[in-house]
Amino acid sequence: MREPAPRSSRVRGSGTSSRGRATTRCRASRPGGSACAVLWTRHVVASILSVVEGQIAVEGVAKRYGSRVALAGVTFDVHAGEIVGLLGPNGAGKSTLLSILATLLVADAGTATVAGHRLPAASHAVRRVLGLVPQQTAVYPALTAVENLRFFARMQGLGGTAVAAAVERALTLIGLEGRAGEPVKRFSGGMRRRLNLACGILHEPRVLLLDEPTVGVDPQSRERIFAAVDGLARSGTAILYSTHDMEEAERLARRIVLLDRGRIAAAGTAAELVASARLTPRLRLRTARALPERWLADVAGVRALDGAGTDAVVEVADTTVVPAVLRAAAAAGADVRELVLQRPSLADVFFTLTGHALRDDESPAAAAG
Repeated sequence: MREPAPRSSRVRGSGTSSRGRATTRCRASRPGGSACAVLWTRHVVASILSVVEGQIAVEGVAKRYGSRVALAGVTFDVHAGEIVGLLGPNGAGKSTLLSILATLLVADAGTATVAGHRLPAASHAVRRVLGLVPQQTAVYPALTAVENLRFFARMQGLGGTAVAAAVERALTLIGLEGRAGEPVKRFSGGMRRRLNLACGILHEPRVLLLDEPTVGVDPQSRERIFAAVDGLARSGTAILYSTHDMEEAERLARRIVLLDRGRIAAAGTAAELVASARLTPRLRLRTARALPERWLADVAGVRALDGAGTDAVVEVADTTVVPAVLRAAAAAGADVRELVLQRPSLADVFFTLTGHALRDDESPAAAAG
């Protein structure tokens, strides 16, 4: 996981940075005068606040579809240069939340602001600074990659030489510059996903919403998308990354929001989430001979979850007790053939906090041992 990068004070699309405006006004003042110092101080404070304050701020947001609760009082924020993972199973409310932030839906209650613009009143202003990459690819198969990007660049308000520069920058970021002139219908699923991402960042958005951008992609495209997302965050973009893949969330996100049935089950860094669930590491031992029932009786700081036989699972307070566990196994006459340390994962945390798996095809260690 990574620390957020400092964000440039330039307001994208304005053509003039806040620093430039401050400098121009200072030059108009008398050299050495106090007016210049005041203006520069204000500029510095504004630049600091652009990093400290949340580019996405959600407080008590709720949404219902008839009798079904999609979101029930969700509160969190995302800062400039930060990737926040929105992790939850299908139906948790992730897409509904993204749709509200993208101005596609209106919340029933609560407040949501994007880059300082409050929704839904400032929807037009939000769209100018927001990038959205939907789960379903939104590209035209009959057009080439360049034609798709030019079309979306103009849709995002770019014109003239800015279109060509944006297209070149996006193609390089996703690694498709060598396939720019090919029809998208010839692209693999992973290449279409990469192009889908490129279409959402042409206008250099201050805030980027990603809805499961790596679903069904090949390993090469997945790595390309990861690298692109990380690079965007390092440049100062605030990113909300929706996924039900715990590996993606742990790898990319500085903070993670666990969403379940429209409610936040927990939020924090991966380490904080594991600590909140009070989960500890587990040892899995495979032995040539069966272990007796009470072979761990004299070892402190351990608990046998499935302690007998030739395949034992032991919960340990910390990794310092591993040598004592091995000595106890040797004293019991067992020949340890394999030893695996299983650290708690986000899937284990989610299962512990909610009582069900993060994904239907998962069998968390908390349940399976």
